[in-house]
Amino acid sequence: MRQAKILFKDEEAGILTQNDDGSFAFRYHDAWMADHKKPGISLSFPKVEQEYCSKSLFPFFYNMLPEGSNKQIVCNYNRIDKEDYFGLLLTTAKYDSIGAVRVIKVG
Repeated sequence: MRQAKILFKDEEAGILTQNDDGSFAFRYHDAWMADHKKPGISLSFPKVEQEYCSKSLFPFFYNMLPEGSNKQIVCNYNRIDKEDYFGLLLTTAKYDSIGAVRVIKVG
């Protein structure tokens, strides 16, 4: 199991988990849910108490990944398997991402 903190405008909004079977889960933190001024991180992740589950990386996070030659360079330089989308997300979305969401490895 691997986990990442999901930051929205540099505030921790929730946790993204890749389970041992390769499936994914996203859940908002209770404090984020309790603050009615805090928005959902995207239209595809409205603020709800339930955990979001998917057999593959959620499209919202997948769309944050580099493509083409940029992906190849990042994978080669960081020794990441090109099919390891979660590893690639952890590497590329921790500092520089488009929009308000960043992804920080737990641990």
